[in-house]
Amino acid sequence: MKLIVGLGNPGKKYEGTRHNIGFIVLDEWAHQHHETFNKTGFKGEYFETFVNGEKVIFLKPTTFMNNSGEAVGAMANYYSIPVEDILVVYDDLDMDPGRIRLRQKGSAGGHNGVKSLIAHLGTDKIRRIKLGIGHPGKDGTVVNHVLSRFPKEDHTPMLAATRAAVEAIDYWLAGHSFEETMTNYNN
Repeated sequence: MKLIVGLGNPGKKYEGTRHNIGFIVLDEWAHQHHETFNKTGFKGEYFETFVNGEKVIFLKPTTFMNNSGEAVGAMANYYSIPVEDILVVYDDLDMDPGRIRLRQKGSAGGHNGVKSLIAHLGTDKIRRIKLGIGHPGKDGTVVNHVLSRFPKEDHTPMLAATRAAVEAIDYWLAGHSFEETMTNYNN
């Protein structure tokens, strides 16, 4: 069994914001595969499906970003999902819009949602897909930046990054190792 998690904040106020790119990627995966987030529990919205005969759960925590680990930890514990079968999708300030990067482990890098995941899963060896959202620069505030919507000039690169992230998820779920997936999709 695999668990795919998109990080973001719940509610209409946050829809389409940079910090919600994890939700956006999971919504796009669901759209392409004719699935819907039809269940609630484990402090999140989710759906269960089968890919190549394996059960896969797609989860969007509803705890708000800073407490994402509560939902992921609860679901992983309930279903006994090992950490190597969890993949998390989230935003990265240190990459330009349109770039994606897959990693097998690493620090939170200042991302409070990832910090919460590491605390609740007890390891930094969490597989991840990071999508660049750009940095506000020295004059901008990070909070305002991540909670704002993408400007028009970022729409095309972010759409490409979202589609690449969906393809990377599909590639991994097709049975390729995460190392192979990283080789194919890191840009």
